[in-house]
Amino acid sequence: MQKLFEGVLEVVEDAKVYSSSEMRLAALTGSSLDLTLFIACYNEEDNITGTLDEVSKAMSGLDFSWEAIIIDDASTDSSVPIIKKYMANHPDYPLVLVTLAKNRGLAQNFIEASFLGNGRYYRLINGDNVEDSYQIESILKHIGESDILIPTHTQGSNRTLFRRLLSRFFTFLVNTISGYRIKYYNGCSVHLRYDVMRWHINSYGFDFQADLITRLLDQGRSYVEVATVCGERQHGTSNSLTARNIVSAAHFLFGLVLRRISKRNK
Repeated sequence: MQKLFEGVLEVVEDAKVYSSSEMRLAALTGSSLDLTLFIACYNEEDNITGTLDEVSKAMSGLDFSWEAIIIDDASTDSSVPIIKKYMANHPDYPLVLVTLAKNRGLAQNFIEASFLGNGRYYRLINGDNVEDSYQIESILKHIGESDILIPTHTQGSNRTLFRRLLSRFFTFLVNTISGYRIKYYNGCSVHLRYDVMRWHINSYGFDFQADLITRLLDQGRSYVEVATVCGERQHGTSNSLTARNIVSAAHFLFGLVLRRISKRNK
């Protein structure tokens, strides 16, 4: 088992960083790679190994230079030691682990990882192992076809009827207000990393993907919708329906109304 290199990430408060490569640890800035993957992890001890396996398998079938930045959002389970062991056992994989002392939420970490990355393109991979290698590869193979790749689901999922209806209603509201006709906003789109850094907003809920997509479309970015199969987490339950996410979504929709009015008045 290879020893990991450890450092302190000075640009993020109360964070440590680990890597199997000392050079990779020192090179957290720049744009020398094709793709940066942000792997989000919060209490995913039963899912994170499977996630890393699927990501590595998918990337082995693609001709991209890449890296994966794993941010552990102050997990209280064994996620961090499991990730460290995985990295030590796979020193050839371009993985960097950032461990946070305080929980910050998915949206904030999505932004943070974009600033830490080196890739031209950027995508979120959830650590709950909802996507297999085929799904990941089927999306990433379209990189370069447009500024944004937006996954859409071609098959039903095991989600409850309530969650499916809520998702469709959210999409309906966003499209009605914005004037766009996107089929699905929360499917972990591929973006230019610069666009995430330039146009991100200070969101704390799961609406951050819809907010970013609509802002980028307002700027004239091109997009392609990529059909993919909807996956479900292997262990545990989703925590998307929280008070914080609901309030954040309401705030986003209100802001979207103001943006639409502003566009009409120009």
